[in-house]
Amino acid sequence: MILEKEFEDLFLNVSSRAALSSYRYVGKNDKKAADKAAVDSMRDQLNKINIKGEIVIGEGELDEAPMLYIGEKVGTNKGPELDIAVDPLEGTNFAANNLPGALAVIAVSKKSHLFKAPETYMDKISVNFSEPNVVDLDFSTKKNIFNLAEFKNKKPNELTACILDRPRHKKIIEELKRLNVKIKLISDGDISGALLVTDPKYCVDIFLGIGGGPEGVLAASALDAFGCNFQCKFLFETKKDIERAKLMGIDDLNKKYQLNEIVSGDSIFCATGVTTGDLVSGIVIEGNEFISETLITHKSTGLKKLVKTKQII
Repeated sequence: MILEKEFEDLFLNVSSRAALSSYRYVGKNDKKAADKAAVDSMRDQLNKINIKGEIVIGEGELDEAPMLYIGEKVGTNKGPELDIAVDPLEGTNFAANNLPGALAVIAVSKKSHLFKAPETYMDKISVNFSEPNVVDLDFSTKKNIFNLAEFKNKKPNELTACILDRPRHKKIIEELKRLNVKIKLISDGDISGALLVTDPKYCVDIFLGIGGGPEGVLAASALDAFGCNFQCKFLFETKKDIERAKLMGIDDLNKKYQLNEIVSGDSIFCATGVTTGDLVSGIVIEGNEFISETLITHKSTGLKKLVKTKQII
């Protein structure tokens, strides 16, 4: 099931406008206002597009999120049925404190081709090639690094691993240090972290560790277009997590998912910078216009590039 090329510009506009709306709150120490601005904008723009859209990854469930909640219908109710995953503002703290790396993110596929990830943690790993059995969630950190070094014809000390700076990653980080691997620690933003493997210019060979499940699905959409390898495993800590997962059709709670199980068909992905980070540049205002930069991918057309646009505010 192929997504029409015309949707590329439409969804790029959705993420760009959301980034602009959030940008107005950059540095104002109000992450809720920054997030709400992005959510409201994204919902408004989606409702102008001729689609029968359903939010499969959003701001939470109906009782938690008034807009862009999981299951919400968006669009004009005319046109194709699409599944839509959103993170209207990834890096709310980045935006609130005027730090690098805040993004407005959306991924779209035909109905039933995007995994409906529960709001729970996910163990994940990504590398910039599709060769199987080089790295694997079931391997130790040491085995993954040695395999990766051999595959890339490098020494472990020539590799760079990206990982969230969290206490839960203490053992992995200690092992990476023992192996003399270069470490890129990120404080938030594990969508962009996972995507740093996509281009050699980012100098990241592997992304690993535990982050958000919904963020993993969003990243997988772009990784798929780049021909990367991505694996994930959901982590369920409470009975509520397990119940929610079962309602979403997840029966095997210990299953390790491959990329083609997370994104099972064509998809479009857009990540627009709110503040400048490793992945994309942030919003720039020039008079009554704004300049945005978006990483956009579309698997079926082979599109995967950074796009700068200038629009009227």
